[in-house]
Amino acid sequence: MREPTFWILTALAEQARHGYGVIQEVARLSEGQVTLLAGTLYAALDRLTAEGLVAVDHDEVVDGRTRRYYRLTDYGALALAAESERLQRNAQTATTQLRGRLSGRPELGPA
Repeated sequence: MREPTFWILTALAEQARHGYGVIQEVARLSEGQVTLLAGTLYAALDRLTAEGLVAVDHDEVVDGRTRRYYRLTDYGALALAAESERLQRNAQTATTQLRGRLSGRPELGPA
């Protein structure tokens, strides 16, 4: 799973959100490390909807403009859980591999 997909699904895990809400939640959850552009987000939402990972929840008209809300499907929640577990295993493997190297004094700067 690509990183933007991971963050979009994560942003939708608790509640349905409209596009700008997804962009804001991804920025908040990633602590500013991931910034989604509107074009990237909507292309991803179209793809994720076609794949059954997200679904349109409802539309709402605000100031004459329609906001479409998306929600995580059960299939999307399973995919996100599987990816989360995969990332945790990868991080644990890296931590284990580094444990011996970093048990002494780590060198500073390039080797």
